[in-house]
Amino acid sequence: MGANMARRLKEQNYEIAAVYDVNAPAAKALAKELGAKACTDLKRVTKLADVIITVVTDDAAMTAIYDGGLLERAKGKLFINCATVSPETHVAVEALAEKAGASSLEACMASSITQAREGTLYLMCGGKPEVFERAKPILEKFSASLRYIGAAGTAAQVKALVNMVMNINTAGLAEGVGPGRGAGFGFDDFARGVFPDRREFPRVGNRWRGHAEA
Repeated sequence: MGANMARRLKEQNYEIAAVYDVNAPAAKALAKELGAKACTDLKRVTKLADVIITVVTDDAAMTAIYDGGLLERAKGKLFINCATVSPETHVAVEALAEKAGASSLEACMASSITQAREGTLYLMCGGKPEVFERAKPILEKFSASLRYIGAAGTAAQVKALVNMVMNINTAGLAEGVGPGRGAGFGFDDFARGVFPDRREFPRVGNRWRGHAEA
């Protein structure tokens, strides 16, 4: 997600100053592609960039990067956090950023990697209104739907509800596949009825991929 968001911003004439990843070879390759610096030290990312966009795996990873030097010399910087983490973590990060003289905004995503590349992400944002306004010109470059929800933590709450609904829909789809096959319908026929705008449902070997984008 982060790599494709960076590619999209580069195409929109933003300078990508620095990239960081725990997978150093991946960061190095992306940096070469985008003309950026591949950093192995989080402090250097903050030094080189005015706006830092984070996409990590979970609460522990989010805590690790903010405790690992990302907020050193961060005065005046803007941090946009796009990971799916708990509301409490977003609130804690905002407090840490403000203590360092920086600003933080949560921008929770309900989208796919392809949408990140195309600049059509659905983003739900939480934080101070003035911070949202500051981040908005950048967020608009890689989103098709941008919503300000409220204070820090509120966007993550909405994202959790979105995930709940999606899980319910996925379970319902799975429940329908068995009877559909018993009636002689292939998954493609069935899925097109559920996702009429989907052009194709690619296979992995002889199996269908485990997700479908509406």
